[in-house]
Amino acid sequence: MSTSSLRLGQRLRQWLPGGRTAPAADVLPVRLGATRLASTGSAPMRAQGFDQPLFWVTVTLLLWGLVMVYSASIAMPENPRFALYTSTYFLVRHTMWLLIAFVGALLAYQVPVSVWEKMARPLFVISIVLLVLVPHLGKVVYGARRWIGLGPISFQPSELAKFTVLLYAADYMVRKMDVKERFFRAVLPMGAAVAVMGVLLLAEPDMGAFMVIAVIAMGILFLGGVNARMFFLIAAVLTVAFSLIIASSPWRRDRIFAYLDPWSEKNALAKGYQLTHSLIAIGRGEIFGVGLGGSVEKLNWLPEAHTDFLMAVIGEEFGLVGVVIVIGLFLWIVRRMMYIGRQAIALERVFAGLVAQGVAVWMGFQAFINMGVNLGALPTKGLTLPLMSYGGSAILINLAAIAVVLRIDQENRTLMHGGRV
Repeated sequence: MSTSSLRLGQRLRQWLPGGRTAPAADVLPVRLGATRLASTGSAPMRAQGFDQPLFWVTVTLLLWGLVMVYSASIAMPENPRFALYTSTYFLVRHTMWLLIAFVGALLAYQVPVSVWEKMARPLFVISIVLLVLVPHLGKVVYGARRWIGLGPISFQPSELAKFTVLLYAADYMVRKMDVKERFFRAVLPMGAAVAVMGVLLLAEPDMGAFMVIAVIAMGILFLGGVNARMFFLIAAVLTVAFSLIIASSPWRRDRIFAYLDPWSEKNALAKGYQLTHSLIAIGRGEIFGVGLGGSVEKLNWLPEAHTDFLMAVIGEEFGLVGVVIVIGLFLWIVRRMMYIGRQAIALERVFAGLVAQGVAVWMGFQAFINMGVNLGALPTKGLTLPLMSYGGSAILINLAAIAVVLRIDQENRTLMHGGRV
């Protein structure tokens, strides 16, 4: 034990009545470094509970999303493309995925954060391998090959890639703490890893997932202590890269032009079709909405109403009030996860803190993009609303990521109460 700890023990003995020496069981926990350790031989204290408000807000969004997926998809069998489906097809499958995701999240919660840190690089390699396999094994949906069939279900490796990039970036920053001021040694290797994943995603193509992954990596680099000059240099490089990707793709350029003038005769029935009907849906909702189930746009007018444009159906059926509530719930979740991350860093658990904050960046950015597209503030981009839109892979990975954040919070509480993790 250090000299300072011995002096503190002497002072504690002096404060006891009569100056007597306290029994071993009565010595107060002393904070040494990142944790509080009791100078006793007793067993470690039981693990503390997790953040219940975060859990219940997440459950609220999941259940609301389940109701809205049913509402948005109930009329889809009237479309000849979905004539073989029943009105409850998407409800049943979404419910099934929610159950699978809850089991997956429960398993993820049991894994200590130290194990996630050790598995960060292997999981990143696994996600790379899966992305390499997508062009060969994946099935084509709407002209994109993004899903690998697993019997009756499909899995989207790009969703797993978001989570593994987050873990890898957090682990990378912990390992590179001593060189984070040097661009080529600190940033360039991480940039190369993200670039490889970006090339594989663009081959599907899935530019939306690549954008989310790039923002996750940037956010963790910034939160991990990369200086402002490096951060803005990375941001500039990414801006130029995405601009070149858009400029070199005719259909991506058309989507941008349609966003700028969606109501023109040329765009209203073409690239601007989804945006115009999304705006019509939100406009019909006004302040308080037309009521649950009362949406007209979901009646095969608004494409992908149960996935990418679920927010438009919420706006039509619940109005401005519903939209503001959804935005508020996501803001609360992001703020709470950021707080958990800061708490972990204060306990000198840098990897855990960066993971929690990285999940916040991921959820917040993807929700922002989806809402911006639905509200006409951003060009159309195929990103779902986290926790709410239909999509099995996304729900599974989103809940696993939140379970890891809850685990981080539980370990924080255990450390602050004198236990061990």
